[in-house]
Amino acid sequence: MSKLIKGIAHGAFNVKDMDTTVRFYEEVFGFKKAFEMKRPETGEPWIVYIYVGRDQFIELFYGGKNTIPYDDANIGFSHICFEVEDIKVVEQSIIDHGAPLDAEVSFGIDNNWQCWTRDPDGNRIEIMQMGEKSFQNEYIKNHKE
Repeated sequence: MSKLIKGIAHGAFNVKDMDTTVRFYEEVFGFKKAFEMKRPETGEPWIVYIYVGRDQFIELFYGGKNTIPYDDANIGFSHICFEVEDIKVVEQSIIDHGAPLDAEVSFGIDNNWQCWTRDPDGNRIEIMQMGEKSFQNEYIKNHKE
């Protein structure tokens, strides 16, 4: 663990339609809207925080206009990953809520189960259930501080 950084506090996205995006995260994943902030200078809606768990949030900004289609060749953001206890339950929630299931559950080369979806603005989301011999778990076991 870094002696400088405590953890990842939030991922941030600009969104086109706040209500649709908040509803997606609440309905598909069971997250809750935590709070909203207004621009200090105008009082207009500015940011919505979605509570993910522990001390983690997703920060959503109003006013997104330009969609940039994902391409493996792009430099920069690729996806956000949510760790889950039961990937089949989450996969079913994605299907039940009519969200796109871009890749069904499969076993990845990092020894974890994964499936993929995307939010209403096209941000890619990986769902991951740690495998018994996952590279991440092995690293954590061998590098306890």
